[in-house]
Amino acid sequence: MKPIDSKKEIRKVDQGVLRSIPGVDECLQALFSLPDLENVPIVVVKNCVRDILAEMRERVLGGEEIPPDSLQVSSLQPIICERIHKEQQPKFRRVINCTGVIIHTNLGRSILPKSAMDKLYEAGSRYSNLEFDLETGKRGSRYSHVEKLLCQLTGAEAALVVNNNAAAVLIVLETLAKNREVIVSRGQLVEIGGSFRIPDVMSRSGATLVEVGATNRTHPGDYENAMTEDTALLLKVHCSNFRIIGFTHEVDLPSLVEIGRLKGIPVMEDLGSGCFVDLSQFGLEKEPTVQEVVVSGVDVVTFSGDKLLGGPQAGIILGKKVIIDRIKKNPVNRAMRIDKFTLSGLESILRLYLDEKTALQQIPTLEMIATPFEVVKRRARRLAKRVRKELSALCRISTCETVSRVGGGAMPEQNLPSMAVVLEPVGMTVNHLEQTLRQLELPVIGRVEEDRLLLDMRTVADDEVILVAGCLIQALTGSTG
Repeated sequence: MKPIDSKKEIRKVDQGVLRSIPGVDECLQALFSLPDLENVPIVVVKNCVRDILAEMRERVLGGEEIPPDSLQVSSLQPIICERIHKEQQPKFRRVINCTGVIIHTNLGRSILPKSAMDKLYEAGSRYSNLEFDLETGKRGSRYSHVEKLLCQLTGAEAALVVNNNAAAVLIVLETLAKNREVIVSRGQLVEIGGSFRIPDVMSRSGATLVEVGATNRTHPGDYENAMTEDTALLLKVHCSNFRIIGFTHEVDLPSLVEIGRLKGIPVMEDLGSGCFVDLSQFGLEKEPTVQEVVVSGVDVVTFSGDKLLGGPQAGIILGKKVIIDRIKKNPVNRAMRIDKFTLSGLESILRLYLDEKTALQQIPTLEMIATPFEVVKRRARRLAKRVRKELSALCRISTCETVSRVGGGAMPEQNLPSMAVVLEPVGMTVNHLEQTLRQLELPVIGRVEEDRLLLDMRTVADDEVILVAGCLIQALTGSTG
């Protein structure tokens, strides 16, 4: 009797199972009869069928034992349909932010008010005077739509808007200091999100970085002693995303402006996250407003439009007209210019700032910062009450005081008192619940602390409470009730 060749036997089994995997056409014929797939593009259906069948082959060839019944078309059909549904979902879509971080870089930073979104729809669905002067009937400048507003709100002589603040810093340096020196305090050579560093941006601009002072202490004499005939600019970088505490000293902006004036050298400040409203009235640390920076006499200042300002992604450049005019003429400006959507959204936001009370009520970023603790507390209790009865057997639900953050690289270590709904699931781990909520059709993003899932209600709108409740029920019960 010949010994059994185990390898040949495995190959026979594999080939048998492989042959039982249906073909693409067989699966398509069954799927085309389903009403749910009538409006799905055929290319999507075919790709999903091919992907599922390929995955099945890989599992078989990998030695996995798969029951023949599970390879029948009727068994594969729900798996394929689920994949099709997933592929049909937009990759870029809405989430509910329960992290408590108001300007969340990974979740889209500042959200826009309805008034701005209405203008965005109008800008995109109709023609506009983007670069057309309605007074003269000739070609106009896209920047004119917001420049006057920016100057009116801040007191600056002139303004320019580019596509983000890194671009704003780059074009200013390239215009004013290419092939020349820029003096910066060592303690201000920051790195922002995405590993972009001030020295790297400066290098790309063609300017030469001259570091002065120590990491924790810089004095006026450090700037004065470093000046040469090649010095083109004194740069102050506002450290909005970190703090150095203890034995520290830095040259304030008015003093730096005076040094620059005496030596005939322009001064620039990169605010990073600029704001038009003093947020210390809400218990936060005092941060310089854009208006205060402009009043100092600085020659040029840059900041983001999508952080504390609460608008769309943009880099805003304000300053002396003679300098802004030079920047506008830089050919690099065309590569950095804003589109009609950014322009429309920014103008809408700026008009709200004409009345500070209106801005605080209607700009979501400011409204979330200004929301009293008692309002957030009521929101948390409302959510907990809504789901506690249905989910009490599946999850321990409570509320607790916590802290929210402004985020967006602004105001580090500054907390806003908040209230969170606390979830401690019984039938699954906290991490599994967090993942399940994150992978819903309407994802809910919370934060895990001490083996509990916290849903911070400062960043949840009133009309989202019922949506979060439905998502919790779906995640914990598998239903959509």
